[in-house]
Amino acid sequence: MKFEDIYQFFEEPPPIYLNKELAVCYVLSVLTRHDSYGTELIHAIEQDYANYRLSDTVLYSALKFLENQAAIMGYWKKVEGRGRPRRMYRLRPDWQMKARELADLWQRYMTGQQKAQQRNIVQPTAQNITQVPPNGTISTQSQRLRSLGRTTV
Repeated sequence: MKFEDIYQFFEEPPPIYLNKELAVCYVLSVLTRHDSYGTELIHAIEQDYANYRLSDTVLYSALKFLENQAAIMGYWKKVEGRGRPRRMYRLRPDWQMKARELADLWQRYMTGQQKAQQRNIVQPTAQNITQVPPNGTISTQSQRLRSLGRTTV
């Protein structure tokens, strides 16, 4: 491993796979807007959230959970440009309020994740890579603040 590998990891992080709880909230966020089917949900998350993925196993587990809770219902529909009919999913009318509540959890989660990613992005440049002074000691921002009588958060 080299330091360049570490920078590369943060510049192009591996995808994050949703767990079942996030998948349920994500599915409901989509279904509050329109009916959808499994493959479309998987592709949509990759388009809307580039660093996130949804495995078909987790997706269909989430869909099964929502069907068992009577939150969604499935029906078959021939989709234009597709060969066979697709199993479409629709939010049940009596679940609109609860679905919006859970969809809001998804949106807040993603907003928090994006803010955290923005705070942690540091591009390696000559200005922000610590240089070792001739005396061999490296002072961090925390050490400089302490020497000025300030504390870090």
